[in-house]
Amino acid sequence: MGLGALTDVIAPERVAGMPVGEVRGLAYDSRAVSAGTLFFAVPGVHFDGHDFVTEAVAAGAIGAVVERELAGLTVPQLVVDRSRRALADAADAWFGRPSERLTVIGITGTDGKTTTSFLAVEVLRAAGRRPGLIGTVAIDIGDERLPNDDRNTTPEAPELQAMLAQMVEAGNDSVVLEATSHGLALERTRNCRFDVGAVTTVTSEHLELHRTVERYRAAKALLVAEAPLAILNADDDAYAYFRERARDRVLTYGMEADADLRATDVRSDSAGSRFELAAPGWRGEVSLPMPGGYNVSNALAALAIAHALDLDLAVAAEALGRTAGVPGRMERVDAGQPFAVVVDYAHTADSLEKVLRTLRPLTRGRLIAVFGSAGERDPTKRPAMGAVGARLADVTIVTDEDPRLEDPRVINEAIAAGARGAGAREGESLLVIDDRREAIGRAVALAGAGDVLLLAGKGHEQSIFHGREKLPWDDRAVAREALAEHGWSTR
Repeated sequence: MGLGALTDVIAPERVAGMPVGEVRGLAYDSRAVSAGTLFFAVPGVHFDGHDFVTEAVAAGAIGAVVERELAGLTVPQLVVDRSRRALADAADAWFGRPSERLTVIGITGTDGKTTTSFLAVEVLRAAGRRPGLIGTVAIDIGDERLPNDDRNTTPEAPELQAMLAQMVEAGNDSVVLEATSHGLALERTRNCRFDVGAVTTVTSEHLELHRTVERYRAAKALLVAEAPLAILNADDDAYAYFRERARDRVLTYGMEADADLRATDVRSDSAGSRFELAAPGWRGEVSLPMPGGYNVSNALAALAIAHALDLDLAVAAEALGRTAGVPGRMERVDAGQPFAVVVDYAHTADSLEKVLRTLRPLTRGRLIAVFGSAGERDPTKRPAMGAVGARLADVTIVTDEDPRLEDPRVINEAIAAGARGAGAREGESLLVIDDRREAIGRAVALAGAGDVLLLAGKGHEQSIFHGREKLPWDDRAVAREALAEHGWSTR
């Protein structure tokens, strides 16, 4: 594209220099710049892109999109109010406005996004649609599923628009997109043109970015304020908030509250869940090979998406009965040991409580929970998570979970303080072991016949952040190694 044409798309407040020449690429990282690249100076948490504009120009940038004019540059500067918004607009144009050729289903919430997304993809496929997927665990393009190794649930705008364009090229007719509060607030999802916006449960998370619960909710609400159809959880405490902010039509689901799609006679055991669904135009039993009431809620959200798209609910219900579940979500690690090992992604007080409450009736012995809290993320949830562990687990082992640039001991002590405040006894029902591998090994050593061992917080993830290092990590693999050290292993 010509720089002049992209300048028209971006619509800067002013331009310093003459925007001419051919743009050969877009970048917001100076290390990705080559000849002909238009560089976007995006302010970040640790770094400010404005500090790297000179480096980008030296690497061949044809121009720079900036929020403040910089002195001494030899390339045109497009001065904008928000570089991220300009980046999203440029990416949309660069990749040919791909969302216009897809039915875009956005899913947001504190917990439940990933499971709901997986279930929604399965019911869409069963109904003959060809959905793509962009989410925490996986990315589906065409008929291929790839793991999401980026640790960014909602990618930055250029990567996101590139994926949508690849889906169009591969023949996908729709996309299920996990829309995080970061992705919405930082305008990564701008120009995704959502057709449906679904909300799972909304509690409190990511206050390191949003600062207040109100601002966090407001970021989530951007999805339903854009989508012409909002799918809302009538059981959730935040339901009224989102209903007030929905742009147009609202479709509800729930188990307790009156809703358009309602589950009754809910039964759950270790094999899964069953319930009766009452929905507009269809009633019947739904079986889900996933335990826990919260998974029934996730299934209802997926069924509501199917209904919103005029798909056959009988077909959707049948698809849910065949689902293989989600990697790292209540995933069993079985090496022949006489106790259960369960890996889950629960990383908030609310999700941890739901998982522990689901596991408690399935536990004949002790319930042992190993978890931590990520560094550079909402610190207010740490004591609350410790308190949940103390109340609902027999033994709580606090350990590292992506400490990043924070001191792991400070994070873990904040969690432990919450556990002590809820009655946990140091050395008996509470252990603090910073090293996650050592913590898992200790938990396996403690576990006996009939116990259930929960490894929470990492789930499917294949890495752990210490400082600025991204190190290989897999809770499932580490659990198998610990089990093997104690004599339990299967091929």
